[in-house]
Amino acid sequence: MAKTSVSRYKKLFSDTGILAIGTFASKLLVFLLMPVYTALLAPEAFSTAELITGTSNLLIPVVCLGITNGIFRFAAEKESDREAVFSSSLVLLFCGLIGFLALSPLLGLVTYLNDYVWLIVAYVFFANLQSVMAQYVRAIDRTKLFALQGIINTALTIAFNLLFLIGFRMGVVGYVLSVVAGNFVTTVFLIFSAKLYQVFSWKKVKKELLRDLIRFSLPLVPTTVCWMITNLSDRYMVTYFCGDAANGIYSAAYKIPTIVTLLSGIFMQAWQFSAIAAEEDPVESKRFFNKIFSGFLAVAAVSSGGLILFSGVLTKLLLNSRYHDAWHYMPTLLCAAAFEALVSFLATVYLVKKKPSHSLVTALSGAILNVVLNFVLIPRFGPMGAAFATMLAYGFVLILRMIDAPRMMGFSASPTHLLLCTFLLFGEAWFMTTDLALKPLFAGILLIALFLLNLRPLFSIAREFLPSSKK
Repeated sequence: MAKTSVSRYKKLFSDTGILAIGTFASKLLVFLLMPVYTALLAPEAFSTAELITGTSNLLIPVVCLGITNGIFRFAAEKESDREAVFSSSLVLLFCGLIGFLALSPLLGLVTYLNDYVWLIVAYVFFANLQSVMAQYVRAIDRTKLFALQGIINTALTIAFNLLFLIGFRMGVVGYVLSVVAGNFVTTVFLIFSAKLYQVFSWKKVKKELLRDLIRFSLPLVPTTVCWMITNLSDRYMVTYFCGDAANGIYSAAYKIPTIVTLLSGIFMQAWQFSAIAAEEDPVESKRFFNKIFSGFLAVAAVSSGGLILFSGVLTKLLLNSRYHDAWHYMPTLLCAAAFEALVSFLATVYLVKKKPSHSLVTALSGAILNVVLNFVLIPRFGPMGAAFATMLAYGFVLILRMIDAPRMMGFSASPTHLLLCTFLLFGEAWFMTTDLALKPLFAGILLIALFLLNLRPLFSIAREFLPSSKK
């Protein structure tokens, strides 16, 4: 294997390890504190808090004009003028923030949000500032600092959470305000630790670069919004059809599948940088994508299968007794999380090739399907209908991208292997949602089969990544 190829694997492994230490360990604390959150917030209050944060996350990419994607993609290129990219991106961000502040009173027209407009504004404002600073630091390959700010952000959010919920008994406001406070302090930390105040310069703001950033970033906004609609529409519709309490329990069910999303997200942050760098050698890039996708598929399938098997146990460990019905929805949502991870991986192809329109078309198709299925399934099956709608929407987008993305990059996506993994995951999820006395045994057998099916790609990718591997 060529030396450059070996260095790519080492770089990807190193960055993933750093990000995992900086992100997963800190995020794990959030899951461990779920019993505290669900004990202090009734399902109705938890539902409101999730709707506020979900709506805010929906607005974030719109307000920032998608610039968090643009600043990373442009600053990650070695030949780019990074000071100009940072300065131009910041100008675009503040234009978006000013427009959002002017239009924010319109949020009061939504009944569920009427008393929390100020909280949503603060959430969106500081989340965008923190994200742009962090993405620039990641783009210039300061991975350790990027990981450190993630640790600081999570630690601060948890500390403020405990202070506002337990100390000040602020309820929903305290739950959301802790995220705002964490983002604010982390933004200040990044500005001074990376000396970003020295990077910004009005003289570096270039009209041509502003146009290029907007041309690349804006098409990604509706793409991101489509994903947020897929993730948020079911919460609103469960609330509408089934009530706040049902949505609170359903929202809590999302927390376990978030582990899969979190793990894939950590890898994606490292992978995007490596994928852009690998584009310099098209032949090696195909091999690189092929091997990484095979390993990623194996890890996503096996980890989701493991969580499906233990979903009931995890529910009892992490959620208050008022939320224990959440385990009914977890197996289906874990299948959706596995699909989401694979969809995100294939989106890297569009990032590398600078083809945001392909992301938009596929994501929009999934969002439309999700909304239609929610209207059809939720009135009949309640929150379980929402879980199925989410899973089917992500599965549909995965099919579209499996047809499109591998052909664009020229790597093999192993559709037969993916189909077998999907079949085993579905079977395991079905067993775990039935009332069969031996369902853990049957699900466990399918998990073993899933592991054996993926043993070869797991071994292959481990051989590339493990420091002790012989090249």
